[in-house]
Amino acid sequence: MQIIDDRRALHKIPELELCLPKTMDYIRTSLTGLNCRILAPMDSCLCAFFDFGADSAIAFRADCDALPIQEQNDTPYASTHPGNMHACGHDGHTAILLELARRLSKKEKLPHNVLLVFQPGEESPGGARTLCETGVLEDHRVRAIFGLHLWPGLPEGRIFSRKNELMSRSAEVNVEITGKSAHIAKAAEGRDALWAGTEFYRRAVAMEASLPPEIYRLLKFGFFTSGRVRNAISDHTLIQGSLRAFQDDIFESLRDGLYAIGRDIEAETGCRVKITMSQGYPAVMNPPELYDRVQQAVAFGELAEPSMTSEDFAWYQKCLPGLFFFLGLGENPALHAANFDFNEENLAIGVDFFEALAENFH
Repeated sequence: MQIIDDRRALHKIPELELCLPKTMDYIRTSLTGLNCRILAPMDSCLCAFFDFGADSAIAFRADCDALPIQEQNDTPYASTHPGNMHACGHDGHTAILLELARRLSKKEKLPHNVLLVFQPGEESPGGARTLCETGVLEDHRVRAIFGLHLWPGLPEGRIFSRKNELMSRSAEVNVEITGKSAHIAKAAEGRDALWAGTEFYRRAVAMEASLPPEIYRLLKFGFFTSGRVRNAISDHTLIQGSLRAFQDDIFESLRDGLYAIGRDIEAETGCRVKITMSQGYPAVMNPPELYDRVQQAVAFGELAEPSMTSEDFAWYQKCLPGLFFFLGLGENPALHAANFDFNEENLAIGVDFFEALAENFH
């Protein structure tokens, strides 16, 4: 099948962030000759516009970048770029959109025009935001955008989504505490960065736990290091973790709470507390009205709970209505794992879903 050939060809040439020359060459070659206009609104980004004579358009997006991971799979289509791998299924997303392009090229009429977006930089630094700023969506009067992600752990071959919360807003949290070292026998002469760090951690965890259980959020720390030797007061602590939420007010309340805890720890211990956070991506929030309209056009399953992972598709939802979906892979290696792979027969299900949406959405 051509869609599988596409996925395997792309899997061999994984490229990172906003520099995808080989990937874009493959996409351009695949689109050439189809009944569409090929656009390049930004570096390492292509769009295909299918004009059916309508007043407005809908868009479908595929992310095309890979990850800095050394692949462990021994397959004929394994990565030929050492240290890089399509470990998140973006090669599959791109293959789905290429097959959708071939199907659209054969159609004579649809209720709207269609813009296909082949986007770089989903993993980092967030290519969707830059793409939105190019004006290509406004220029083609796009009124709704759709995307999907291959998803291990959901029933294989089925499409899922949910209203409102789907994928979280995120920020990476770094807490650096500087104290003063002293021999442990003269502890009073030091400023204990280890104690300050444990107290910061305790209060941060308690703050997050104080929120009602029905609020989806996450504040966890996975790295904590402090001190150099057993018989000296620690003069340095580093704590690293992640803050995630869906509603901006919840996110900002937790963020501000961390800064407040830091100020309190400084006042109480004399240590210096420096907190830095990455910008991260907004939350993927599916508009209920658009969700209901899409359900009338094509069938899909409903998720009971959102995912605490993040996606830069959220940037599209900041500038126009957008809906995101998961395509189940069943029991499968995890996303971002060095042995990630999947049953390629599932890709056709994604194409069928997008094609039905293009035909029936009004």
